[in-house]
Amino acid sequence: MSLPGQLARRFLPWLAILFVLLLSGCAGTIVRSEVTAFHEWPADAGEKSYTFRRDAAQANDLEYRNYENLVRAELQRLGFAESERGRLNVGLDYHVDARDLRVVEPVVVDPWYGPGFFGRHRYPYGYYSPFADPFWFGPPVVQPVERRFVVYSRQLKITISRAADGRNLYQVTVNSQGQTPTLATVMPAMVKSAFADFPGPSGVPRVLELKVEPVN
Repeated sequence: MSLPGQLARRFLPWLAILFVLLLSGCAGTIVRSEVTAFHEWPADAGEKSYTFRRDAAQANDLEYRNYENLVRAELQRLGFAESERGRLNVGLDYHVDARDLRVVEPVVVDPWYGPGFFGRHRYPYGYYSPFADPFWFGPPVVQPVERRFVVYSRQLKITISRAADGRNLYQVTVNSQGQTPTLATVMPAMVKSAFADFPGPSGVPRVLELKVEPVN
């Protein structure tokens, strides 16, 4: 095989991986959430006017108001109308927790270059030499490699209650996990998941996957 052919054979898998990564970056992030709603939603809900129920700290919190806008958009989509004295009260709460994970997994190590690019050997002709094909000198080696990373557990709770007597009509909890620490990145998908198929089945956990488009 000619030198250009050997170089193409060597670099083609890496180019394919790079192409997939570029596509995944452009396609956005998939947010996987577990959604559980409990409700006693009346068959004839009547006028669906609502007011956000918030304390003074929430009213002055810019992050909270941003998430409130996301909920407002979903309620509008479902036919609700915001009012100063609505028949319903809407409240939301959210938080994120971090935990460290340790994973040990088998990894195929190139016996020629291996970890650290040059592995156990350093061939004098360099990486581009056709004589530097690692599989000419033995099969790959499988070694256990330890990985440590942080996983973030994110939770959103939304409650809709009757303003007249405070009776809860709809309570939904959305849980998701991932390596994104910023709630603002995943909250649009979590809010949409909270109102998917509203009011939906009561007391039945569901797993929903929604895509978050990248911000240009």
